[in-house]
Order: sequence, then structure tokens, then C-alpha cells
Amino acid sequence: MLTGTIGSLAADTARDTLRANRRSGYSKGAQRRYDFTCPSPETYPFQWAWDSSYHAIALTHTDTRRAREELRSLVGAVTPSGFLPHMVLWQDELRASATAEFRIDVWEGWRSVTIAPPVVARSLERVYAATGDLLWLRRVLPPVLAFFGWLKEHRTSPATGLIEIYQPDESGLDCSPKYDAALGIQDLPQSAVHGGWHAAMRTLIDSYSTGRTPESPLRTRDRFVWNDVLLNTVYADGLACLSRLARIAGLPERTAGRLAEDAGAIGAALVRHCWDEATGAFYDIDLVAGRRVEILTAGSLFPILLDSVPRATAERVIEQHLLNEREFWRPYPIPSVAATEPSYDPTFATGAIFRGSSWVNLNWYLYWGLRGRGYHAEARTLADRTCELVASCGTRECYGPEEPTGHGARSFGWSSLVLDLVAAEGLDAGSATDGGPTDPDRG
Repeated sequence: MLTGTIGSLAADTARDTLRANRRSGYSKGAQRRYDFTCPSPETYPFQWAWDSSYHAIALTHTDTRRAREELRSLVGAVTPSGFLPHMVLWQDELRASATAEFRIDVWEGWRSVTIAPPVVARSLERVYAATGDLLWLRRVLPPVLAFFGWLKEHRTSPATGLIEIYQPDESGLDCSPKYDAALGIQDLPQSAVHGGWHAAMRTLIDSYSTGRTPESPLRTRDRFVWNDVLLNTVYADGLACLSRLARIAGLPERTAGRLAEDAGAIGAALVRHCWDEATGAFYDIDLVAGRRVEILTAGSLFPILLDSVPRATAERVIEQHLLNEREFWRPYPIPSVAATEPSYDPTFATGAIFRGSSWVNLNWYLYWGLRGRGYHAEARTLADRTCELVASCGTRECYGPEEPTGHGARSFGWSSLVLDLVAAEGLDAGSATDGGPTDPDRG
């Protein structure tokens, strides 16, 4: 059980980070005002779509007005076609170095041309649950629905029915070793992995760049075409959230019903195409190579979140892998790569993210997955250990799974999700303004 001291210290640190990372102003390039929480002032100054979605959830425990504004700013970047970019470069003075520093193509001067895991739908449901602000919901729901429609239209794989990505960072998992072979960096020594990934990403992006738009048919380039388990789980979960919100907002029942059906279809497709009965885990699909990539990562665990995944399947993932002390149930779980994998990097020796470090956002999702499957004691332990990391190391980008050490960027916004874990475990983490925290078992 979380101690009050650890929970309070983690929550205080999280609140300080949310205050320090706020950015607001007027973007001349985008011709609109912005008000968002950057992932890290020193390292990631712009607005990232899945980061801001997590920030909004954390903000429901401190300032629900800011939580609503966080998502309002984010969906302000949705295009008329429904595309929501991974990065929104609001600040005019900071854009010049973004292409080189973040390995992106900037589109229309202030948007990236790539997607991110669509956490925004779950965030929308959580912010509405905390505020009951129906007018706000009816304003921000349409662009989020448009984005999910865009994903279905432009990113559905003809081969599997799952959502495709065209470069590794669209999964949010950037340097994960599961992408090494596809990028041609699988034989590099550990000390060269980070630089090798950067070079491979630049080569891939340069091969796309001429005339690229969000709707460019990159599948036909046959360079990198991928079904990512984590992203598709977040997508299916988001569709279920949007189905519930559509009913609340008074949209036609056929809209809510279609969203629920689509959520179930994605879950069924994950089981059909990504589940491996022999090893009891889910694996990504490299559609260029035409095979599953059987590297055990935290993404392999994510489908436990989905109601459409059979209970027996979810319990096998949990018992055989998530709670396996040799693989993921390390002293400070959940590592982004199983400790049994040759690429496991618990000390951040490669300097490359998602190769072994534990991440608060992954822990947060899997916490709710464990709770949803009835593993309340294990979920409590996961919350406890996650809060210990933040209490002892601050809000870092990621953490050592073997001992409490911080890795990567400092003052990292989504690590403030510990506020939600502290609240869920019943400790007093402070009151939100303009509305209070709720118990979000369904969101």
C-alpha cells in the first residue's frame, strides 16, 4: 500500500512540474492562441499530442480549467480533413531547429506530418468525467471524432484491418529494439545504437519528404509499414471511449454503435493477427517483411486493456509475462523491454529510449489494465513502485527498472500521471480547482 509520505511527495513533485511546464501565448504562424503543458522545458518545448493527453488527465487533479484548455489547444491543430499531428509547433521563435532536432517533416510551417497514439479520446473522457462540462465536450468532441475517422480512412491496413504507421516514432516508442531490423541497425554495438537510430530515421524521413502530406500514400513506398500493438490498443480503447461520449453528447445512436463496433473489431484483429499462442503474448507486424516481430516489449502486454480480448488471453499475458519477475515484474516495473531480451538496457547505457527503462505512462495504462482484470493488489504494487520513482528521482522522462534512477529529460510532464495513481489508491493528493477528481474505473 502506498504510504502517505511517498504519495504526497510524488504528488507535490508532479504539481510543481505541471506548473513549470505551462506554455501560453499567440502563434503568428498558426494564427491562434495556445495554452498547453510542454513535455519538458529544456528538451521538448512544443506540444505533443499524446503527451498533452496525459497532461490533461493529470491536470484533472489540480486545475480542471487547465485540463480543458490543454485539450482545446491540442484539437485546435486538427485539420479540415481530420488529421491531428504528433507535434504542434506553436512557438514561432522555436521552429527553426525542430526539423533537425526532432527528425520530423514540418507541414504547413507548424504541424508535424506524423501521428501519435490517439490517447486524446481517453483523455477527453477523463476530463469530462472530472468536470461534467457538457458545453466543452460538445465543442471538442467533433475534432476528436474527425481524427479517429481520419485514422480509419487513411491508416487502415488492407491486410489486417489494423492501423498502420510509417515510421517508428508514430508509435511513440521511437527507439524500441523491435524496429531495429526494419531500420537496418540490428547489428550495431550498444554504444552506437542511439546514433544509428538517428541516422536511420533521417534516411527514412528523407525518402518520404518530397511533397509529403498527412494523406500521402506511404504504404506504396514499401519502406516502413507496421502494425503496432500498443498504438492499436490505444486506438481501440479510444473508440470505446468515444462511443460512450457520443451518447453523452446526444449524437445519434448509430454513431455510438458504429464506434463500439469498430473498437471490438480492432480488438478482434489484434487477437487474430498479433496473438502468439505458443508464447502467450502479442507482437507487432512488420508488413514489409510480412511477419510478426517476436520481441517482447511492454506493448506486448497492452491488449489486456480491451474488453474484446478474451479473459483467458488477458490472464495468460498477465500471469506469464507482466507479473513474471524474470521479464517485466522487476523491482521498479514495468520495463519497456522484457529483461530476458538481449536488447534490454536497464541503465540507459545506449542513451536510446524505450529499450528497457520504465515509463510512467506505460505503467499508468497497465495499472488500469490490471485493475480492470481484477488484479487489484498487483495494480496497487505497481502504483506504489511508480510513485517511489517519482518521489525519489523527480519527474524524469523514464526510470531504471532495477533501481530508482532517473533517465532522460527532466521536469517531464507525463510523469505527473502519478497524481492519478495516488488519487486512485485513495490518498489525498490535493484538490482540483473548478471541479474535482473522480474514480475513473471506466475511463
